[in-house]
Amino acid sequence: MRVFTDRPGRARIALLALVIAAAPLAACGKKEEAPKSKPAMTVTVATATPQTLSRRVEVTGTVTAWNEVIVGAETGGLTAVQVLVDEGDWVRQGQLIVKMNDTLQRAALRQADAQVQSARATQAEADAALGRSQQLKAQGYLSQAALDQALARQRTAAAGVAQAEAARASAAAQLEQTNLRAPVSGRVSSRTVVKGQIVQPGAELFRLVRDGRLELAGEVPEAQLNQVRAGMPATVTGDEGGQTAGVVRLVTPRVDAQTRVGLARVSLSAPGSFKPGMFAKASIDVGDQPALVTPQSAVVFRSGKAGVYVIDAKGDARFREVATGARVGTAVEIVSGLREGERVVVSGAGFLADGDHVRVVAAPPKP
Repeated sequence: MRVFTDRPGRARIALLALVIAAAPLAACGKKEEAPKSKPAMTVTVATATPQTLSRRVEVTGTVTAWNEVIVGAETGGLTAVQVLVDEGDWVRQGQLIVKMNDTLQRAALRQADAQVQSARATQAEADAALGRSQQLKAQGYLSQAALDQALARQRTAAAGVAQAEAARASAAAQLEQTNLRAPVSGRVSSRTVVKGQIVQPGAELFRLVRDGRLELAGEVPEAQLNQVRAGMPATVTGDEGGQTAGVVRLVTPRVDAQTRVGLARVSLSAPGSFKPGMFAKASIDVGDQPALVTPQSAVVFRSGKAGVYVIDAKGDARFREVATGARVGTAVEIVSGLREGERVVVSGAGFLADGDHVRVVAAPPKP
């Protein structure tokens, strides 16, 4: 029996075995490549340091009267025959501002005068009778009972005089009430009475801004309320551009639970063009106060949030949100989010991403 051998096939199998055997050796002989590290960005840094800043608190609000007095009549049912002042006029305390019809009150006063005269005449007669009775009693011609009656008539007559005088005083007061006078000095801010109107008792006829003094009811955020105190100077600016100096008169002791603001009442030294009801703003000088500051260029925005890149111990820049406050020159106050002594990126902060490795170099000297 003959045996046929496939020599080319055996050669191919041997070659394939050699390739498979050599593959692990080739893999072992290859050197592993190290991953490429991201190059460090060159930046300059600054240290968050405390600094004393001249602070101002900005508030907005409405101009109001320091003390607005509502003026009404004490008597009613009378016609206003004269209205002597108008809105915007300045009045003095006690000045006549409305004259009402006083015909009936004058007649009542004349009647009261007549009653006083009659009572005084009766008292004079009783006084004379008492004097005669006392003389007769001393001479023994009059009994004690008769003297007591004369004394009683004299006392009744004296009481009648007092009663008549009181009635006259009441009539005189009612007559005076027909003359409406300014209770305080000030500027007329509102007038509702017109000539010929029948005035009702207690109805509002005028509003007076006492002494013409105005003030701004400025809304102060809750976080800044403790910085504002009475007596602090301020600059008040109107919505139309008017400006005047002011002083904080008082800070209200409560905060609105909904808006989280309190009120600082700023007295205007000169009202000028300011009027009650106008919108205005005030810049209150709250004095020098300590603050933590960094350069303004260190603050960047990521996803709409302000923050700084803080350098950690490994030299990596970590983004941290901060709350900023006042700006003074090239520095900005950091209200929260940063501690004293921490290093923040200044130059190059806008090109960083959180976790970038940085190389710190000295800032170039200022020209």
